[in-house]
Amino acid sequence: MSLFDKISDDIKAAMLARDAVRRDTLRGIKKEFLEAKTAKDNVSGELSDADALKIISKMAKKGKDAAQIFKEQNREDLMNEELAQVAVMEEYLPKQMSDEELTASIKEIVAQVGAQGPKDMGKVMGVASKKLAGLAEGRAISDKVKSVLAQMA
Repeated sequence: MSLFDKISDDIKAAMLARDAVRRDTLRGIKKEFLEAKTAKDNVSGELSDADALKIISKMAKKGKDAAQIFKEQNREDLMNEELAQVAVMEEYLPKQMSDEELTASIKEIVAQVGAQGPKDMGKVMGVASKKLAGLAEGRAISDKVKSVLAQMA
């Protein structure tokens, strides 16, 4: 079953359970999926699970950013709403790497690429961002690569 079909089925389940937050969040995800399916650059009219995961990941990141802004503005009600939606989105994303796992993966990539220090950041990031896509946030990857390369200098 594709992720698109799973989301559709879960919308029905959320409606039956009268879970408004889950229902509305999943409807938002499905809307983004449908827009991606019908986009001009999507010739096939299909949406792969990899593309679907990218969409959900992007939506979750936007939700976290919005929650942070609401927190800074002392709007706990809106912050909690955003975080509840992000929690639903994260159920569909692969488990994020722990800090230790991320460090180990970055060190492995550094050795594989043969990076000598901070000047090789671009080389390492090119490989790391592809290999770790969906397993860690881009900012976390970037920060970890910087710290690992800085230790080498």
